[in-house]
Amino acid sequence: MAPPTGARPGWSRRAQYGLFFGFLATIAGLLVGLFLLGLSLVAPQAYAGVRGVALDTTAPITGALRQATTTVGGLFSGAGNYWDAARQNAQLKEERARMHRQIIQARAIVNENRQLKAALQLREKTPAAVASGRIVGSSFESRRRFAVISAGTGNGVRVGMPVRAADGLVGRVVDAGSTASRVLLISDRANIVPARLLRGGQAVISTGRGDGTIDLRPLEVGRNPFKRGDIVVTSGTGGIYSPGIPIARVVKLDDDGAVALPVADPSNVSFALVEQPFEESALRAPAEAQGPR
Repeated sequence: MAPPTGARPGWSRRAQYGLFFGFLATIAGLLVGLFLLGLSLVAPQAYAGVRGVALDTTAPITGALRQATTTVGGLFSGAGNYWDAARQNAQLKEERARMHRQIIQARAIVNENRQLKAALQLREKTPAAVASGRIVGSSFESRRRFAVISAGTGNGVRVGMPVRAADGLVGRVVDAGSTASRVLLISDRANIVPARLLRGGQAVISTGRGDGTIDLRPLEVGRNPFKRGDIVVTSGTGGIYSPGIPIARVVKLDDDGAVALPVADPSNVSFALVEQPFEESALRAPAEAQGPR
């Protein structure tokens, strides 16, 4: 006869004890339930006291479980919030950088439009205007100071003609092609401009220093008429430059003169105007009077 496939409770004393105590627990739970039910019907106030004791007993356990659940949920929620905040921060930084680039571009466009508008207004007010063009390059590293303007002989430009911007004098043409010309800047050592002080009208000489600044000297020796902030304008002497064009602003005084900065800085000027000389005969002067080209 084959042995039984599994042990039955009758074969194990531990299993029999387990069934017996389980049965007792079930009976006890049933009796406690019936007792509480009867107590709630017969004596509600006593039943309320029993409920209060049970609530006081289970409250710490329930609170601990709830706190643990809240802590775990907070950890997951905090991690999610952290990653979401990091993503939003990266997006805000990218957006800020994009807006900064757009602001720079907008400022450049506004500045260029302002200069173009000023150049057009200057051309309308200057009957001797020949051509206007964009300054497409200028030298800052070398000892010579030149700029290139996008206007040439095809526009009526000739060597010796003065070049100015809306803010002031830029220089004069020393080489002219069909579509572009080279301009000798007023900050070049070879460019000497007869000038006068706007304040007082004293005659002075403006000479480039080759470093982007201008050296100013009075014609009257032994007296320094300059003050910081003085504006120097063309005098019209020599017949090349029309009188009254701003040249430079004094920034530093020395023993018998001053150092000035050009009012029309080629690094900040986008458009310039080529004009007829103040006197037509100035263009027919000998080449050496025009300085090196």
